[in-house]
Parts: sequence; C-alpha cells; structure tokens
Amino acid sequence: MTAASALARAFVDNHVRPNLASWDAAATYPREVVAASGLTGLFVAPDKGGLGLSYGEAVDVFEELGRGDGSLAFSMSMHNAVAAAVNGAATGVLLERWGGALASGQALGCFSITEPQSGTDATALRTRATERDGSWTITGRKAWVSLGGVADVYAVVAKTSDEPGHSDVAMFIVEGADPGVTFSAPYRKAASDFLPITDMELTEANAFLLVPPGSGMSAALAAIDVARFDIAAISVGLLAEALDVATRYACQRVTFGKPIIEHQGLAWMLADVATDVEAGRHLTRAAAEAIGMPEGRVAIAHAKRFAPDAAVRGTAACSEVLGAYGWLHDHPIARMAAVATMLTVVDGTAEVQRIVIARDLQRRASK
Repeated sequence: MTAASALARAFVDNHVRPNLASWDAAATYPREVVAASGLTGLFVAPDKGGLGLSYGEAVDVFEELGRGDGSLAFSMSMHNAVAAAVNGAATGVLLERWGGALASGQALGCFSITEPQSGTDATALRTRATERDGSWTITGRKAWVSLGGVADVYAVVAKTSDEPGHSDVAMFIVEGADPGVTFSAPYRKAASDFLPITDMELTEANAFLLVPPGSGMSAALAAIDVARFDIAAISVGLLAEALDVATRYACQRVTFGKPIIEHQGLAWMLADVATDVEAGRHLTRAAAEAIGMPEGRVAIAHAKRFAPDAAVRGTAACSEVLGAYGWLHDHPIARMAAVATMLTVVDGTAEVQRIVIARDLQRRASK
C-alpha cells in the first residue's frame, strides 16, 4: 500500500464511514473534511502543493475512496481534475489565485461540460464565450453540475463562435461567486443527498481562458478519460466493499443449521462477485498505465464499461444475500446499489464505451 492509498484508507475509516449518514441527513457537503483529507492535489506537482501521483498510483487511492462512498469519491475525482488543469495550464493571476488553493483543498473545483440538450453528445454545445478587449464572458446553461453552488471554481467548456463543430471550443475558469453565475435547486436523487448536483446559469459571467479555442474539446476529452478510469477504480472499491459486507453477513447468518455461505447457491453468487472485483481491478490498472498512449482510450473504455456494470450486478447479488435487510437503510447495500447505477452514466455511459470499443474492433479488422 502506498502512502497516498494509506491516507485514503485512513480518511475513509476516520471520517467517511462514521459521518456519512449524518452528512446525508443534513444534505450538506463535507467540504471542510474533504479539504483536510490531503487528497485534493493528487495529480498536482509537489512543488505546487500536490502529491504528484501517477495515474497508476491514483488507482489505489480511488479504490479506497470508493469503499467509503462512491458519490464522495466521484466529487473528489472531479475536483482533482480541475486542480490538475489549473496548476498545469494556468498562468499569471489565475494560477496565483486558484492554483495553490485548489491543490490544498482551500478551494473546491468542478468540471462542467454537460448541457441540458447535449448529455452524452459532448460536442453539442450552445454555451458561448465572447471576448471583448482581451477579457472573456460566458453566457449559457450547464446541467448536471456536481458541487453546484458549493465549488469555488468551475472549469467550463464553451464555444467561441457560431461555426458548426467543435474547432472553436475553449475551456475557461469561472468563479462561483461571480454575479453572472446562478444555480438551480439541487436535483432530487436516489442516494447521496449530501452531494449537490444542479443546473448552472451563466449570464455574461466573467471568465479566465484556460485552454484556447481549437484545443478546448481535446483538453476536455482528455480530462474525461482520466475521470473515466477514476470512476472505474471507484466502482471496484464500491463493489469490493459490498462483497465484504455480504460475506461477513453470510458467514454469521445461520439457516438450516449452517452459515448461509455454505449454501452453494449463495456461495457461488459471492464467488462471481469476487471474480468481477478482480477483473475490474486489472482492467482499471491497465487503463491507468495506458493513458496518453495510442491504446489508452480503448483501455479506458474497457474499464469504464466493465467496472460500473459489475458494481450494479454485484450490489444486486449482495443485496440478495442479505435478504430483506438488503434494502434497509440500516444496511449500506441499498445505497451502494443506487450509487453504482449513477457511476454507470457519469463521465460517459456504458453504451458510449461500447461504441469506442466497437470502433477499435472495426479499425483492427480493416487492417
């Protein structure tokens, strides 16, 4: 176990598990706890206040966070993407104002590309950025904004002209406190009331240019690739935790004179879940090692396609092992099942990953 993954495990044991229910009951995001986690600058260089992890090293961190709560882990993945982008690409005032604050957790970041009409089609953008005298403003509407109204910094992807396509797309930093930024009430969700997900309305909001027109879409897709392997690792951690919960129960629950894990039907269900944990773990590690390489996007698609789907299947199986207890709030499996479903769609649905994989099959067949 690396120092970073040990830090993540301690964070989950000491802060997430004891407090998750109270966070949900209060519907309040634990920003102070996240800020103090030491896990807010995972990909930021040490000389800028971060941990400087490789993607391979980050897999273990996100798996540990997924064991604690998949939704909280997802929000921390998104924050780390913004912290890395600002510290990697920003200069001058933008870097000075937000670089160190994001790496330390004093400020929280959110990545925002999705719009009400776009969803999976990330290229169907309508949000428009306009330059006047060297300064930029943005007008438009973003949807599914995690940490909406809570984050301090929003990495916003927007078009800069009326030209069709995405050759004019750029990435900007918008401050949540800007008077041109407003948020809807949080969406009502099946789980994780503590995590606010909202719409964001931008009305001539002041913006800092982070990635120039022409490079914005490729930068956004690269960030999404990193987020996808994060989600795969989080899904593996969630499923591993569900398996541990169900296995402990199966070893303690006695029916017909023996622990239920000795009933072959239930034992085989748990064995299948264990195989999915191992398979998801290997796919995710392979994806992390391939980021930035020609085969990287397909490796990421395999991991993002498999691991959240396996978490949905596996939490359903673990719920069945627990019987009626599997859908009670007193047991964590019901929440895990709801969060697993969320993980199948964030940062690219399973169907999108299948398209990426199928296109690679077609490309290889053509050769």
